Amino acid sequence: MKQKMWDGRFEESSSELLEEFNASIFFDNKLFKEDIKGSIAHAKMLSSVGIITDEEYEAIKKGLHQVLGEIESGEFKFDISQEDIHMAVEGRLTEIIGEAGKKLHTARSRNDQVATDFRLYCQNQNQNLRALIKNLISAIVSIAKENTSTLVPGMTHLQHAQPISFAFHMLAYAAMFKRDYERLESSFERNNYSPLGSAALAGTPHPIDRDMTARELGFFAPTINAMDSTSDRDFALEMLFNISVLFTHISRLSEELILWSSYEFKWITMSDKFSTGSSIMPQKKNPDVAELLRGKTGRVYGNLMGLLTVMKGLPLAYNKDMQEDKEGVFDSVETASASLVILTEMLKSMKIEKENMLRACEIGHLTATDLADYLVKKGVPFRETHHISGRAVALAEKKGVDLSKLSLEELKGIDNRIDEGALEVLKHINSMNARRSYGGTSEESVRAQIAYFEEFLRS
Repeated sequence: MKQKMWDGRFEESSSELLEEFNASIFFDNKLFKEDIKGSIAHAKMLSSVGIITDEEYEAIKKGLHQVLGEIESGEFKFDISQEDIHMAVEGRLTEIIGEAGKKLHTARSRNDQVATDFRLYCQNQNQNLRALIKNLISAIVSIAKENTSTLVPGMTHLQHAQPISFAFHMLAYAAMFKRDYERLESSFERNNYSPLGSAALAGTPHPIDRDMTARELGFFAPTINAMDSTSDRDFALEMLFNISVLFTHISRLSEELILWSSYEFKWITMSDKFSTGSSIMPQKKNPDVAELLRGKTGRVYGNLMGLLTVMKGLPLAYNKDMQEDKEGVFDSVETASASLVILTEMLKSMKIEKENMLRACEIGHLTATDLADYLVKKGVPFRETHHISGRAVALAEKKGVDLSKLSLEELKGIDNRIDEGALEVLKHINSMNARRSYGGTSEESVRAQIAYFEEFLRS
């Protein structure tokens, strides 16, 4: 068995059970790019302050680039005896360049090393997720631009409520996803500080330059407290929380896409590219992508709860429990990235069944509130107009027609204060366009919302 880099005070070799239980190499190897980038920055700093020579730095840098190439090409073979990505890289570096490789770990610990690597990973993925969210919002805005006058029933309690445009409905999701973008953006700003140089927990006696390594790695500055720096995983928790809220919105949209694609609604038709069939029922066309997106929400929620539970009772500073911080984050990031891509493409390819949406507006008496509001404008108290409109709905129900189909004579029979103007008010398109208040569903208001999101996408 290979000698460990840390086993100088041990008299017995590690148990094979410990080797398997302790190792993280087979999942934290995802951090190889971040680990090598951090090591090059650290070596450059060591050279600049005179801890290693310029020649040793150049050898270390060249060796680390070779290790990077070996890993990217698949030539590098990860072994359980290496324990983690940090020891794997350092061990191979020492094999390549000899004694100079052993100096790389001066003035740092695996504790600040992993905190730096993992934070770099989360910051990089944060930027990637934000780009994918913008692509999704762009697809939603494109749908909205084509459907500013496409009528659809707006609902509360999953019951028909008021006529709105399909553009207005979709832009509600654009607003949700914009908040998801902003949460990630805020997290990036808050967490863009470098733990490197904190060492095990208390800093180092070596004359290091943490500002230099922070700049080299793209951080704003070094973290302020070494003990917090090595034990902090707030950045990972924020990533998991942000992804969880993102999936709340993905799941809500997926649920509606599933409903809308059913025969009961038939408001949209999913592309064959993003649908599946049944193994027994040849007529079936299932919205499996949307269902999977909805299902994966539970998966990312679980990852958040897992890390919250790991962190909740840990004393300062670093504890081995924190090895459990990565797999859930890797999984949630990869799940979110793939989900955003496929959701965006699915939306781009779906067909909007405008005629079916319009027919749905003629069910449920969607303009009942408009009749009440019309009478309010004529001086009738709202509570009274509410009852008048309710009686009109009851008559329409009895006749088996939508409220908008009642004649003026039938409406005046309910209350003689109703006049010809009410017939215009009861038209669905007029009802939609009457809601011109800021943020409303009128075509004018929706076009302003589209312009708002387009400006965001350009920024």
